[in-house]
Amino acid sequence: MGEQPVVLTDGVVRLRAWEPDDAPAVYAACQDELIVRFLPIPQPYTEDVAQKYVTARRQDWDGEDERSFAITDAPTGVVLGSIARHLRAQHRAEIGYWLAPAARGRGIATRALRLVADWSLDVTGLIRLELYTRPENHASGRVAQRAGFTREGVRRAWDLDRDGNPEDDIFYVLLRGDPRPAT
Repeated sequence: MGEQPVVLTDGVVRLRAWEPDDAPAVYAACQDELIVRFLPIPQPYTEDVAQKYVTARRQDWDGEDERSFAITDAPTGVVLGSIARHLRAQHRAEIGYWLAPAARGRGIATRALRLVADWSLDVTGLIRLELYTRPENHASGRVAQRAGFTREGVRRAWDLDRDGNPEDDIFYVLLRGDPRPAT
């Protein structure tokens, strides 16, 4: 029912479907304290969990609701992170992403987010793309804004942390027709 995975690139980053050989890079990245802090990943994060992650993310292309990509360095193919688009309604999708520590601070997440947002709005009928961050995750909020998303506001007790405690999240939105920044 799904579609063949696509490859998106701007010459600096390349987004492609996950492959089984990517699991060691996912495992290494998910040992990072910021990923553990801001994402509800299993703890401890084992090599087996990483393998299951890449297998599940590859299968996201089998249906209609999910599109997951490994963020890689375009020239070398090194895995730098992950980005995914999750269909939440006929007109609305949510985007989530993370980067390995060595990839941060270089504009990689912004480039990946722009690629996914542009592709999503160009090939689907989606009207609204949204993402959310924890209030203290300033770097992720800056990524969203540099990619053309507008801070919409704080949703109180929007999510639960891994211990079941409520957490606030800041929403960022890009609507069809909003100006999209040049790369």
